[in-house]
Amino acid sequence: MIVLHGLGDSMEGYRWLPQALRLPWLSYLLVNAPDPYYTGFSWYDLDGDPGPGIERSRKLLFELLDRVRGEGFPAEKIVVFGFSQGCLMSIEIGARYPHRLAGIVGISGYVHEPERLVRELSPEARQQRFLITHGPYDPLIPIDRVRAQMEMLRQAGLRIDWREFAKAHTIEGELEVSAVRGFVNDSYV
Repeated sequence: MIVLHGLGDSMEGYRWLPQALRLPWLSYLLVNAPDPYYTGFSWYDLDGDPGPGIERSRKLLFELLDRVRGEGFPAEKIVVFGFSQGCLMSIEIGARYPHRLAGIVGISGYVHEPERLVRELSPEARQQRFLITHGPYDPLIPIDRVRAQMEMLRQAGLRIDWREFAKAHTIEGELEVSAVRGFVNDSYV
């Protein structure tokens, strides 16, 4: 599992995840975003045009996936997990990476330019499995916007398992972690 953090966080913020998921057979690669942001990192710029940063980060993540595949981990055995900005990057990977992955987990994020994303889907995108979660109390990314984006992606043929949890911009404890655990387990059956 490749783990992508949110804005201002780092891989250190996800050291708890392997223990919480309780999947001892799964290896984890926690990744820092490329841009410094206060005491953490950022995948793209929120203040200006996010597009160039998203494209650069996507390219870097594609290179990482290619390296991991080159080290003997087949694409179909890799899950990408992301929170907030990391969720957006996970969706980008799932929709655009030219190899089918085991699964994409995106928590409390959104899609950048969903119409363009639909036009540029990789040939493998409709074979990917996505678990996307969000909460109605998220003050940073309103859920109505994300619901509409997920429906657009579903209409384009993406296999999205959409789940809502009574939460703000966070991971909702064991309830949400157990949904992720089940999705990841099912990804390897």
